[in-house]
Amino acid sequence: MVKVLDAVKGMPAGSVALKVSQKDANGEWTQVANGATDMTGEVHNLITEQDFSAGIYRVEFDTKTYWKNEGSRPFHEVADVVFEAHAEGHRHYTLALLLSPFSYTTTAVVMDTHR
Repeated sequence: MVKVLDAVKGMPAGSVALKVSQKDANGEWTQVANGATDMTGEVHNLITEQDFSAGIYRVEFDTKTYWKNEGSRPFHEVADVVFEAHAEGHRHYTLALLLSPFSYTTTAVVMDTHR
């Protein structure tokens, strides 16, 4: 799951477009999913469990379009989050992004689904 929050309004950030890519053995990125946050700032089920294999992933959030639609002039074009998934076995990932026009921060909740 992905959750995006607008730090200026103190509310969920709806309509934030995002792309998920996986790095291949040659170091090239292949897009494996895309979507946009709903009005609660969330995106669920971007990738099926069978397609979410171990590897390096990048989630690219289109923050510039979001802030332009909010009437702001943002500093960043995108917010990228790159992480390694399933290095120690299958896990459930929740990625949270806190946005402002000139900064962003991320955190992740990683849970072992077999405990």
